[in-house]
Amino acid sequence: MKGKKALTVSVIMFCIFVFVVIGKAYLDGKFESVETLQEYIKGFGIFGPVALIILQAIQVIFPILPGFLGCAVGAVLFGSAGGFWCNYIGISAGSIIAFLLAKKYGIKLVEKLFPKDQYEKYSGWAGKSKSYVAFLFLGMALPLFPDDFFCYFSGLTKMRAEKFAAIIVLGKPWCILAYSLAFAAAV
Repeated sequence: MKGKKALTVSVIMFCIFVFVVIGKAYLDGKFESVETLQEYIKGFGIFGPVALIILQAIQVIFPILPGFLGCAVGAVLFGSAGGFWCNYIGISAGSIIAFLLAKKYGIKLVEKLFPKDQYEKYSGWAGKSKSYVAFLFLGMALPLFPDDFFCYFSGLTKMRAEKFAAIIVLGKPWCILAYSLAFAAAV
């Protein structure tokens, strides 16, 4: 049990550290534009891809930044293929974490992160709908879908984590690939 407790404390400390670093960068204006975010990521040198992966995961968990901003930075800094992989890994990890957080902490957490009317709009339908899984998969594959909200929202449903992870792993790459190719071509 001691090992499990030490691991939990270590993970919490790491998350706090990452949150503080990213919070400071946010307050310092590092995320105001693609250019400022590029400079911030470049500052990590060889650890830039890891920084982008963590940033993309955190932007899903703490939905303050639009995900396409990180996709643009990834494509510009690392090319369409490298940017795609950094963004895909980070966004997928963040999406699954958001789902698990909602499963564990419930509606109170979701209401703190998103407007209550947004939750109420979908809650009645999703609970009864047989097409929610197809809707979620299609939404994850398409750009401009409110992914962050639906990651948390799906955690409030009866959906199992394995099914949600499969939807993310199979549906999310298409949207990220479209962003990566578009942003890499724009440069």
